Amino acid sequence: MKPHSNLTEGPAIVRIICGHNYYQQSGGEDTEFFAEQAVLRRYGHVVIEYTDHNDRVNQMNQISAALNTVWSRSSQRRLLTVLRGVQPDVAHFHNTFLLISPSSYYACKEAGVAVVQTLQNYRLLCPAATFFRDGHVCEDCVKKTPPWPGVVHGCWRTSRSQTAVVAAMLSFHRWLKTWEQQVDVYIGLTEFARRKFIEGGLPADKIVVKPNFIFPDPRARTTTGDYALFVGRISPEKGILTLIQAWKRLVSVPLKVVGDGPLLQQVRSMVSMQGLNGIEIFGRRAHQEVLELMKRSRFLVFPSQWYEGFPLTIVEAFASGVPVVATRLGAMAEIVEHGRTGLHFEPGNAEELAASVEWAWTHEKELIEMGKNARSEYELKYTAERNYEMLMQAYDLAKRRARERYGSRYGASTR
Repeated sequence: MKPHSNLTEGPAIVRIICGHNYYQQSGGEDTEFFAEQAVLRRYGHVVIEYTDHNDRVNQMNQISAALNTVWSRSSQRRLLTVLRGVQPDVAHFHNTFLLISPSSYYACKEAGVAVVQTLQNYRLLCPAATFFRDGHVCEDCVKKTPPWPGVVHGCWRTSRSQTAVVAAMLSFHRWLKTWEQQVDVYIGLTEFARRKFIEGGLPADKIVVKPNFIFPDPRARTTTGDYALFVGRISPEKGILTLIQAWKRLVSVPLKVVGDGPLLQQVRSMVSMQGLNGIEIFGRRAHQEVLELMKRSRFLVFPSQWYEGFPLTIVEAFASGVPVVATRLGAMAEIVEHGRTGLHFEPGNAEELAASVEWAWTHEKELIEMGKNARSEYELKYTAERNYEMLMQAYDLAKRRARERYGSRYGASTR
């Protein structure tokens, strides 16, 4: 790879603060955080991590945890010290929830540093960050300040008190106009997500679309497999129960299920009690093993019943030359092109899922072509090279916005 040199103005970006608050359970956001850093470093940029971990909440009392969620003074001071020492061109945040908090943007303002925020989930519009409640899509909190429906239903961690803390954070920063004024560029993962955030009140001209990506390239498979594959969290929003219901009609199609989650034991019991011998439950597996299982599968089944942010599993399937049978919803409907890179079915509809799987299983020639198209889609949109170009464009825009916002003060306190 060659270092980026196509900036529209000013010197090449060489220093980037990458900020990320780890959740107590790791997931796709962490994977993307690591992948973007790896690519930036490969292109010769200086990348400095600024991180925190929500495990620290266990060491705090409830009042301290709540206050830090809304505004962390300690994180603000710590970040400001880093900014002044590192002298970055851009501060790029992936997640600030809980402990980094939106106060980080104000540290960047004091230091005159451009701010980019990736919208990895729907937290700014939904206290639970998922738009999913009681087994169905829910947008009750959109445009509501405070987002009281989420508090009433206890949408975050099934707790009204804890959801109230998130609602307070969202309401306080809406009142301060933090989301409108303190972020130079938002990165949405799909056009669908961009539309949702605009509907929820974020400035349309501040949101660019850059998908997640896979790095390094796992390479395409050389032969098709002899089973269907599910990879994901074993939980209600991932559609695992719909999957099991569909497989009651698919006794001739082998299915491998890879993942862990709150419904794992229930799924094991269902498979055993209902005599679904064609389903093999693997539980959690190492990433490399998952990729090998994917390459030996005939197709991936992705029955998620919430909008999703940007499912890396689908991109891994595409990179491996594997087509995807996915729900006709949110990110999946945008990423998977029906009849070209996979098939769609109605979310929660076990009968339609079974029919789609049956068609895919019995149309091997068409499925092979879909797999080739999936790989082409990966090469066009989801490689490290393409992602890097889009990331640099977002950073360039953030720099221009910061110059407009700060004037001669842009970068002054860090130079």
